Amino acid sequence: MVLMATMVFALTLQVFMRFVLSSSLAWTEELSRYSFIWTVYMGGVLAVKHSQHVRITAQFLIFPPKVRVVVIMFTDLLWIAANFFIAYQSGLALQNAFEFPEVSPTLGIVKGYVEAMLPACFLLMNVRLVMKYWELIRNRDLMSLAKIGGGDA
Repeated sequence: MVLMATMVFALTLQVFMRFVLSSSLAWTEELSRYSFIWTVYMGGVLAVKHSQHVRITAQFLIFPPKVRVVVIMFTDLLWIAANFFIAYQSGLALQNAFEFPEVSPTLGIVKGYVEAMLPACFLLMNVRLVMKYWELIRNRDLMSLAKIGGGDA
């Protein structure tokens, strides 16, 4: 919410400056852009926490519930592997971003700090996925994965 509020504040300030004072602030565009990028990726982490991420599930309906659970768990393992791969690759790029820093033109910050959200968010998605499975196993509720679209399997 802080990131979203920052973005809205920066854009509102820019609109006020341009249309009321006939001036502009260069840093508001950059701050709003960086806030937006962070908001999108943190929103992805939040979607995983609440199991509201985009997932095509119609193909799972052809399987009986127990097979459906196994297939969903397998696809989640693939997702975790992909998240680790993206985090690793973006971490490598991040090393270059700090080794050869590029400073943003108006805010004067190293862009590597903005780009650090990539490995952080993909690793946080994995943490949320593991937490979800930990809860399901602890509550002996893995079969709830077979429920697709809110219906009972």
